Amino acid sequence: MHKQSSPASEAAVLAKAQTLSEALPYMRSFSGATFVVKYGGHAMGDAALAERFARDIVLLKQVGICPVIVHGGGPQIGRMLEKLQIASSFVDGLRVTDAATVEIVEMVLSGSINKQIVAAINAAGGTAIGISGKDGGLIEARKLRRSKRDPESNIEKVLDL
Repeated sequence: MHKQSSPASEAAVLAKAQTLSEALPYMRSFSGATFVVKYGGHAMGDAALAERFARDIVLLKQVGICPVIVHGGGPQIGRMLEKLQIASSFVDGLRVTDAATVEIVEMVLSGSINKQIVAAINAAGGTAIGISGKDGGLIEARKLRRSKRDPESNIEKVLDL
């Protein structure tokens, strides 16, 4: 006996086929390319959004794109500093960090957030690993001493992997 599909499920299949046919030229053009994706701390606060993000990253890899995620964690850092009763200040939207704050920032970014992102991608069917810019001197920066935000970055060098 043949099971009939509903008009709604047929419409969903057609919509998916349309999306895939529109995406195919881009998938061909960018196959083998590396995409750097900034994943902000505010976006990480929503579990459903985090799950969709992980699925999208897995999809990018499945179509031949090599995603590299650079994540933030401002709200999570702020909450941890608050829990530890460490005052945090900002100048022109940039967190001012002393030695104690840097230690907490590294703990939150590398020890918590990075692991959560890796776990979410792996749960979505991907194979992710997490590294820190500090690992192997991957990223070097100089201290920002300006009081006004400048379009010039303080990143000195990024190693080519």
